Amino acid sequence: MKVDYKNDIESVLLSEEKLKEIVTSLGKQISDDYRDSGRKLLLVSVLKGSVVFMGDLMRAIDIPCCIDFMSVSSYGSGTSTSGVVKIIKDLDTNVVEGADLLIVEDILDSGKTLSYLKDILLRRNPASFKICTLLDKPERRLVDLKADYSGAVIPDAFVVGYGLDYDEKYRNLPYVGILKPQVYEK
Repeated sequence: MKVDYKNDIESVLLSEEKLKEIVTSLGKQISDDYRDSGRKLLLVSVLKGSVVFMGDLMRAIDIPCCIDFMSVSSYGSGTSTSGVVKIIKDLDTNVVEGADLLIVEDILDSGKTLSYLKDILLRRNPASFKICTLLDKPERRLVDLKADYSGAVIPDAFVVGYGLDYDEKYRNLPYVGILKPQVYEK
């Protein structure tokens, strides 16, 4: 049986073209900001949602950089954070100390997960710590946390695509779309 996810999308919030513009702009800004630091730039993708964004972003950065991945869980299969953050996969590298650490996230929503990660990673003594998020949803913020680099501020809607999912579906959509409420209110 063929499933057409497109029928579950209420509207396209960010098209493929707009996403390319955002990523190109962020890549240029990050490259310019870190070009003369003299330190290693370490991009850390928060799996799974940011992997598509990270892949495109690292190609848009024109200075040397390293990458690593962390996997954390705070949602399960629901649509809102449980408030309990659990590290499922920690960094493979132990070279955070002295590096310029840039967390790459798909969406900054409540901020609880990133706040937790920030506390853990700052204890590893990076030279600097910044956050880059593709999407920023400030009206949902529950902690005092802001991204240093933000692709787009979006409304309080449930979004999927370009790596973002609902129950592990929709990640492969090439755009960011608003999911129809009837899909997740079942």
